[in-house]
Amino acid sequence: MILSAATAPRYIGRFAPSPTGPLHLGSLYTALASFLDARQHQGLWLLRIDDLDKPRNAPGAADAIQHCLERFGLHWDGTVFFESRHRRDYHAHLHQLLQHQQLYACRCSRKQLEGHAVYPGFCRKQNWQITADTTLRVKTCEQTLSFHDRLQGLIENHLGSEHGDFIVRRRDRIIAYQLAVVVNDHLQAVNHVVRGIDLLPSTIKQLYLYQQLNYPPPIYMHVPVIVDATGAKLSKQTLAAPVDTQKPETTVFTLLQLLGQNPAPDLRGAPVAEQLAWGVAHWHPDALLDHKTLPTPAALAVTNDRGNLSTTALPR
Repeated sequence: MILSAATAPRYIGRFAPSPTGPLHLGSLYTALASFLDARQHQGLWLLRIDDLDKPRNAPGAADAIQHCLERFGLHWDGTVFFESRHRRDYHAHLHQLLQHQQLYACRCSRKQLEGHAVYPGFCRKQNWQITADTTLRVKTCEQTLSFHDRLQGLIENHLGSEHGDFIVRRRDRIIAYQLAVVVNDHLQAVNHVVRGIDLLPSTIKQLYLYQQLNYPPPIYMHVPVIVDATGAKLSKQTLAAPVDTQKPETTVFTLLQLLGQNPAPDLRGAPVAEQLAWGVAHWHPDALLDHKTLPTPAALAVTNDRGNLSTTALPR
């Protein structure tokens, strides 16, 4: 089944970092791609702080993220959306799914699930009582879902065999990412999502939830991610350092290069606002497909302790 993309009179995009630490070059790269796409479409660009997972949140990180985006001229529209202020909305959607018998309680331990890439459905027919601290899984089906990604083309997954019954509320009562992101984008009327290709495997799960909630899904574009010399995606787990905010002009120029936009040499060192205006006017996302590998100048190699950086599309 191919799910149609959302239609709306105006483009609404977003950037949704988790406040687990300061932005690194990889997250700023994705933010810039999302920003350029929204602005070229004369749309809105929203900022959301995905702060539901409180144990992972770093003190001061939400403020640092906002200050970093402002330093690089990435100004968002409206007020910042904080997940933690919308818990009632998530629970209302859980209740809706429960009312339609789409969820069930799961008591499986991590040890029980070792060696299973896809949840084998151990608890699906157990009818465990659902309590406040119960893990909740959504019932999937033997169904193939497809969607057209603006950059990656046709994506098709079999829901049951490739994803299985996935978690929508964790045992610690925290709403899982798959449900939270769907509810968030619906509440913010987001109809275009530009994000890293590392999140592509999650998209089918989210489309299934859109289907169950009877909401129109957004249009997706998954861009290549920045990797280090070993091929590992830049992240806090790979010790990616915070973005250096001392020379934003240099960093923005480099990011335009990494996005395959081929900025003119005389733009190097120009004010950030001028570079962003050029980026919006010349934004051509298809160029990302032609830049599987693009070395980062040595000046920015210090953003990660593993060596020089490049962009790459992860295997599907």
